[in-house]
Amino acid sequence: MKRQSPRIGLVHAVQVAMAPIEAAFQERWPDVARMNLFDDALALDLEREDRLTEQLTVRIRRLAEYCIAGGADAVLFTCSAFGAAIEEFAATAPIPVLKPNEAMFEQALTHGARIGMLATFLPAVASMEAEFHAEARRKGVKATIETRCVPEAMAAAKAGDYLLHNRLLAEAAVHFKGFDVLMLAQFSMSGALGDVRENLPVPVLASPHAAVEKLKTILSGTGNKRP
Repeated sequence: MKRQSPRIGLVHAVQVAMAPIEAAFQERWPDVARMNLFDDALALDLEREDRLTEQLTVRIRRLAEYCIAGGADAVLFTCSAFGAAIEEFAATAPIPVLKPNEAMFEQALTHGARIGMLATFLPAVASMEAEFHAEARRKGVKATIETRCVPEAMAAAKAGDYLLHNRLLAEAAVHFKGFDVLMLAQFSMSGALGDVRENLPVPVLASPHAAVEKLKTILSGTGNKRP
């Protein structure tokens, strides 16, 4: 029987990213079908290796291929540390494969040239900044990005203390008062969006909602879009 709505394959490397993307779908596109894959060793292995190895790149490809074999019409990765591997697979994939933050980067570049980014997972920062600059060049926009990382907030989220997580991020966000826009780097940070906005008189963007909006634009009303 043909599905009435597309199916999105969601690939997670940290558990704390799962609830935020589910909340974004519930708010922006509740009737779309989702399938979830979770490999909690990916982030641990990346931290240990301190670089994106060929083995990790292969694992990213295989996770995406598993989603495709399961009938996904698009794949979204929710961990921001594996952008280069995701992009490599996406270049030849038979369906749309999205990096976690590409939609947020696109939105941020419409707000101005001085971009701030708040992160909680240090191994993701360098690759995200490189992806941001690549997107700015692609759009012909001269933009700068400055990042602050608050790993204590990630530790608090993993321990289930989201009040502390949100407070730490709201306090760190004050640094970006003179910027055109602030991005929250990790999916797991989106729960702090309200607290950060209260502390900061500039636009604040979170990845999950931007990603869902982009997926909906690509797939909504089209059914299965495989070439």
